[in-house]
Amino acid sequence: MERIVKILKEILEIPSPTGYTKEIMAYLENFMKEHGVKFHYTNKGALIAGNHPEPELVMIAHVDTLGAMVKEILPDGHLAFSSIGALVLPTFEGEYCTIITRKGKKFRGTLLMKNPSLHVNREIGKKERKEENMYIRLDELVEKKEDTEKLGIRPGDFIAFDPKFEYVNGFIKAHFLDDKASVAVLLDLIIDLKDELDKLPIAFFFSPYEEVGHGGSAGYPKSTKELLVVDMGVVGEGVSGKETKVSIAAKDTTGPYDYEMTTRLIEIAEERNIPYVVDVFPYYGSDGSAALRAGWDFRVALIGPGVHASHGMERTHVKGLLATKDLIRAYIEERF
Repeated sequence: MERIVKILKEILEIPSPTGYTKEIMAYLENFMKEHGVKFHYTNKGALIAGNHPEPELVMIAHVDTLGAMVKEILPDGHLAFSSIGALVLPTFEGEYCTIITRKGKKFRGTLLMKNPSLHVNREIGKKERKEENMYIRLDELVEKKEDTEKLGIRPGDFIAFDPKFEYVNGFIKAHFLDDKASVAVLLDLIIDLKDELDKLPIAFFFSPYEEVGHGGSAGYPKSTKELLVVDMGVVGEGVSGKETKVSIAAKDTTGPYDYEMTTRLIEIAEERNIPYVVDVFPYYGSDGSAALRAGWDFRVALIGPGVHASHGMERTHVKGLLATKDLIRAYIEERF
């Protein structure tokens, strides 16, 4: 297994639904210490890594993922939930999950339709997959609300779904490749560049709130001139993305990305024979969008490995990961 895939597997197995990212941040801390990279936290909890005192180029990827939260303990002791981010609920039906209480206890469960047994419910296949028709079946001997409360489970506890990682024929299949595929790209790049980070005016920004829209809105170094967002490239009808290539986004829902940065990324990909596509994403926002809305005065571009079936059972390819890393490294070499 290639190093970048090994890193991706490790971080996918760490639960990090938006709002509960302390475990993945602890992993990043240990990673930076192991490789001699300085880091600090923003007030909102993002981690910024890099050894140069005045970084001009910041690369950002988000560590938070889709997930859910306990909304209510039902009369039978099982759980109603509220989605965190835009879960494609038909894809997550039947998935195993972990309920994480505020005191750190963890319990297992499964996301199901209500009354899910076909032998008593002939209409089960016709019901719309939405929150009010679904619940978390708790893997504990509970029969009433009070049984679950005695376990210490309360509304507001986080629910993290299993990633279901699989690596086959160069493909990586899992939930939450958005955006842990890009996090793995940056971590692998840090290993490559660790001996140069003292002199390179760059930094790596790991955002914890992208899936709810405000992750990249604050906390950048004052010296920042360019923000390179590393997030998933869209694969599907009406777009050009490929799992084996890096996507360079010219525009998403929030508007065009910086013309000069985007053009130079395209030129570099062509000059260095890096497999790429240029794309327009129809239903998409990013940490870069949040930064621009917040009024930050720097240029923003967006690239990322192509990811199929976004917000569901996602898939990418190691070639797409490496193409993304190669383009970032080449851009750094061009800039500095």
